[in-house]
Amino acid sequence: MTKKKQKPFRAAILRGLGVVLPPLLTIALFIWAWSMINNYILQPVDWLARTVVIASISEISDEKTSEADIAIDGGRGPYIPHVVYQTVANDEEQVLDMSSATAEDIYDRYVTMVYLKPWLVAVVFMVLFVIILYFIGELLAAKFGRFAFSQLEKIVNRIPVIRNVYSSVKQVTDFLVGDHDMEFNQVVAVQYPSAGIWSIGFVTGSSMRGVREHVGEEMISVLMPTSPMPATGFTVTVPKSKTVELDLTIDQAIQFVVSCGVVVPFNQLCNDTTPEQQQEAVRNSVEAMIEHDIPADSTDDDQHQESTED
Repeated sequence: MTKKKQKPFRAAILRGLGVVLPPLLTIALFIWAWSMINNYILQPVDWLARTVVIASISEISDEKTSEADIAIDGGRGPYIPHVVYQTVANDEEQVLDMSSATAEDIYDRYVTMVYLKPWLVAVVFMVLFVIILYFIGELLAAKFGRFAFSQLEKIVNRIPVIRNVYSSVKQVTDFLVGDHDMEFNQVVAVQYPSAGIWSIGFVTGSSMRGVREHVGEEMISVLMPTSPMPATGFTVTVPKSKTVELDLTIDQAIQFVVSCGVVVPFNQLCNDTTPEQQQEAVRNSVEAMIEHDIPADSTDDDQHQESTED
């Protein structure tokens, strides 16, 4: 079966997409996350802080006083402090039309210019957010905090509809930020999903004791990743004797899964591979070595040692 050769224009477009899409999607993801934080957390906090500051410093009077000494709305009032009026009137951005602005509008702009500058609000918010997260984490580490949180979760889990959404979201967040480490010990080939069909999997550890005692032999837990997103997959428990250990690193196996089997490590190429496939495998191996700072002579030494042992 001959491989259909792509047209030069289409191949160039696909190569360009392969280079451009990853950084663009990464930037888009960060922009989306920031917009969510800004719309649903930062802006409400900014509005609350603005309301509190305005309520505490505002000097608005229907009559001229020692504090509120300048009238707005063409001199008809109400009166506000001269420093507030002049600060907003001298605004370089000219956000407000002073001829039609109300006293509340002027104070809102004044607070933004003097007290709640956007960059300052973002920095203070991030610092306070980290501090709050730290104290929440310390509280949950204590016995009382764990008890209070468990009681709150019991209440949430009794509410219809909300409990389903909450449990799903909690599973995702626990997987992403939970205090656990998933280590892949070995790359193996497993007959999955049926006999005669071999799939690549990652050994995550020994299986449960009950399964081992029932089967009567050593069992292992294997994560079967899905292409082209190896972050998702299935966990299966199989006899260790039914698996084949592969001479692959974790990175090489992930590349194989992500590429849907197109990227094959050089040491796993079959004899009937084409020169183009061999060149691609060599290039991928060199890129992996450069990425992980693996000296080329170390690979040669390993191969020499294996040949000596044989």
